[in-house]
Amino acid sequence: MSAQAEIRSLFEPQSIAVIGASSVPTKIGYKLLQNIVEMGYQGTIYPVNPKGGTILGLPVYPSIRDVAGDVDVAVLVIPANRVYETVVACGEKGVRHLSIISSGFSEVGNVEEEQKIVSYARAHGMRVLGPNIFGHYSAKVSLNATFGPRDIRPGNVAIITQSGALGVAMIGKTSVQNIGLSAIISVGNKSDIDETDLIEYLIHQEETEIILMYIEGIHGGDRLVAKLKEATRLKPVIVIKSGRSKRGAMAAASHTGSLAGADEVFDAIMKQCGVFRAESIQDALDWCKYLSQAPIPRGKNSVIITNGGGIGVLATDACEKYRVHLYDDTERLRLTFEEVTHGFGSTKNPIDITGEATRQDYETALLRALEDPDIHSVIGLYCETAVMDSAELSDMIRSTYVRFRDAHKPMVFSIFGGELTEEALVSLAQDNIPVYRDVYEAVACLGVLHAHGRNLDRPVERFEPGVVDTRAVDRILDAALAEGRHFLLAHEGQSILQAVGLEGPGGGVAKSISQAVELADSIGYPVVMKVVSRDILHKSDAGGVLLHLMNREEVMDAYQTIMHNCKTQVPDARIEGVEVVRQIPPGMEVIVGGRRDRSFGPILMFGLGGIYVEVMKDVAFRALPVTRKEIMTMIKTIKSYPLLLGVRGEPRRDIEGVEAVLQRVGDLLLACPRITDFEINPLMVYPQGQGVMAVDVRVLIRDREGDPS
Repeated sequence: MSAQAEIRSLFEPQSIAVIGASSVPTKIGYKLLQNIVEMGYQGTIYPVNPKGGTILGLPVYPSIRDVAGDVDVAVLVIPANRVYETVVACGEKGVRHLSIISSGFSEVGNVEEEQKIVSYARAHGMRVLGPNIFGHYSAKVSLNATFGPRDIRPGNVAIITQSGALGVAMIGKTSVQNIGLSAIISVGNKSDIDETDLIEYLIHQEETEIILMYIEGIHGGDRLVAKLKEATRLKPVIVIKSGRSKRGAMAAASHTGSLAGADEVFDAIMKQCGVFRAESIQDALDWCKYLSQAPIPRGKNSVIITNGGGIGVLATDACEKYRVHLYDDTERLRLTFEEVTHGFGSTKNPIDITGEATRQDYETALLRALEDPDIHSVIGLYCETAVMDSAELSDMIRSTYVRFRDAHKPMVFSIFGGELTEEALVSLAQDNIPVYRDVYEAVACLGVLHAHGRNLDRPVERFEPGVVDTRAVDRILDAALAEGRHFLLAHEGQSILQAVGLEGPGGGVAKSISQAVELADSIGYPVVMKVVSRDILHKSDAGGVLLHLMNREEVMDAYQTIMHNCKTQVPDARIEGVEVVRQIPPGMEVIVGGRRDRSFGPILMFGLGGIYVEVMKDVAFRALPVTRKEIMTMIKTIKSYPLLLGVRGEPRRDIEGVEAVLQRVGDLLLACPRITDFEINPLMVYPQGQGVMAVDVRVLIRDREGDPS
């Protein structure tokens, strides 16, 4: 059975039991039952309490086993120490879903008991929501199985929240802001049912048009990524994520690990999926409300109409931030708006109709924008003046907005002023007209709407995995693990490159001066020499790297120097020898990396490389798998991308070569789960057509597939 079909009966149950129903009005067991009864749920309700009797006019059953009919959902409002025995009873009864309100499980360290509950439930065909939740609401069947506010406004926004207290508060907040909900679901500890399961249902539910998620932590992120990519092609998904300042686990031996902070990875992957990340709850609610009523723009062109130059400049800045494209056909704009700019305004976008603008001027300018088929959305700005009072302002905005709404052309307003303007703003907001105090709030809403339109047009791309010689890779990993190592030595890393068809500098490992000379002679000068030691991961810091060695004498001196430096800097280091490789011609240095993230599984990293990578931190992340088109988008994301295109007379670099390396590193991580971190730094990028070269490779590994190391 698909997750969609499995979860449907949670949202559309024909019967529901409240285990722990109470006759005491101050208890959660009473409030939750009262919400179900008084919100108009039409299914069968079974209160369960050993005391029996009646509650709210309903007969109370001593046990779930005593209920005669089928039970789709059982809501557990009982102490933690009674939950497991109750779950067993529900399993014997054939209950389909458990909504466990009770707390006292993994959130307080009681992980074993929680796992025991879920294991039993799944073995007996039950799905578990929670524990540690406030319940769930479904407008489709008028079900309020929460202990939150009773009167939830029905609508088209579904909220998934990991925080119970915040979720309860959101119910009240959405009601005050006239935001209707199709569903609100508390996931709590996510012991079984998680965001991915819920999204699977919600993206196909007609009542839900927008999905809002509050997330504190993620597990099974690879499943979530796949489902979000599907969801955002159908409906806008907005996320609020707490913990921006927290860092993920760092792998000290790789730049990729230290750069892949939890929030940076989360943010990049949400953008990859087409999810809109809000910085605050209020932003998220503003976006939900606007998206719930605004039509999709028919094109990308937007105009700003303002009576103040300064606020117009602020709006222009906001448009750049939120990727709202300003219409720039200056001649067309002049012909359209010239008569309402009073001769000293501006017909360049922003359209400045000056501080003398009357109600009639605003209406004329806005309706001109409405009638122009090449203008697809409008931002109206107003700074309070003596020319128009608040009553006129409200009437003008109301009448204009109705005409835009009826014509299916999106618009937003931002009005700024004193008490009278505030009165107008409150009055308009109560009528669900998109008016905002701050320019950035208004433009952000329009930006999200345009971005959603782009998501709807985003083509579905097929991922085509490359070929990886996994047998060769496994032999290398097995040999390292047999020696007790969880990282590869330099020459082993070069062998991994060969297994995925990437070019390295070649060479070998010398265990004596004479072997070093022989290798250098066979490679050809100049050469580079690097220490090979399981105890020295940062070779340069230990004096274990020497460059530009031009002849045999320099190679002999270099071997002795490296040995001396490393034994002095790291006296206890076990030195396997010295690697001798071809001196790579200089090029643009980038970094290509990948690792297994604790939340999202295998991820890919690209950025500006070399010794300053952790200082510049100019990197981009993507969840695997990625298509070739997504890789190109990733490359273009970094700030240093113009350097790859060529600046100040420099040639364009071999971007296609970089793309191929990223694809192959991604293939490697997907095909070889024992590799936890893989990094090429630097990858030398030469002029277009001359290829790329992997200079240094770092590889971390684990014993077997499982949790990332």
